[in-house]
Amino acid sequence: MPKKAICFGEMLWDVFPKKKIAGGAPMNVALHLQHLGLDTSMISRVGKDKLGRELFRFVERYGLDTSLIQEDGELPTGTVHVNDTDPENIQYDIVKPAAWDRVTWNETMQRAVRTADVFVYGSLAAREPTSRETLFSLLKNTDSLKVLDMNLRPPFYTAELIEELLKSCHILKINEEELSKIASFQDLPSKTSTALERLSEQFDLDLICVTLGAKGALLFQDGEIVSHPGYPVEVADTVGSGDAFLAGFITKYLDHQSPEQTLDYACALGALVATMEGGTPTYAIADVEALRKN
Repeated sequence: MPKKAICFGEMLWDVFPKKKIAGGAPMNVALHLQHLGLDTSMISRVGKDKLGRELFRFVERYGLDTSLIQEDGELPTGTVHVNDTDPENIQYDIVKPAAWDRVTWNETMQRAVRTADVFVYGSLAAREPTSRETLFSLLKNTDSLKVLDMNLRPPFYTAELIEELLKSCHILKINEEELSKIASFQDLPSKTSTALERLSEQFDLDLICVTLGAKGALLFQDGEIVSHPGYPVEVADTVGSGDAFLAGFITKYLDHQSPEQTLDYACALGALVATMEGGTPTYAIADVEALRKN
């Protein structure tokens, strides 16, 4: 029987000058988890508009359970305006408010989270009170494995929000820049290993995963660090690579693979997605294994 995963947060459209791409980190993670064989549901909210209908059709093509995705008759489906005229300095405008700011708690949603094997959430969906209160209610009333994909997007976070999110999770996934920001907020040591040890102790974390871009990733667990140099590939774009990494990590973690095997698979999947355009490209599971072998 497949493991049950639920992802909470934003689903939206990244709007470029000449195209739009379905996105949102939690949605990307959900679609990758579904593709990897987990029984995955998405908790979010879209507008009762054309963009919302298009998002429903997009995720349904992946077989994702949409029963927990709400519709809003007032707020529009989320969008991010992307200015990519300077590839070295891409600008993002995350439009506010959006329907995913108003995810409303209900017992059906809580029951689903309570029976899930893993519950994945991030910081961006907590930028507004309604979705933030719903998220914390869900976290408070479940014993499922809780995975925080920090995903800091200024100006939509505070030191206080970060601390509250950290208190609720078992596994933390961050990148180098986010680690630096958290270290500043929490007055952590500059040395990475010491900072991770302090952070783990302070918030009683089971595991911390730090992605390092082209340099791979590392895991901190039980006082030990496991690292991976990453897979060198020809990059098409890095959109969704971190989301694929997290989905691969969760899949192997739930299968009780070793830290080394789990990290290797996550790095391979993240690298594979980076060779293709878009955050949720079509790929075969065999492609991941082929990259690992080669």
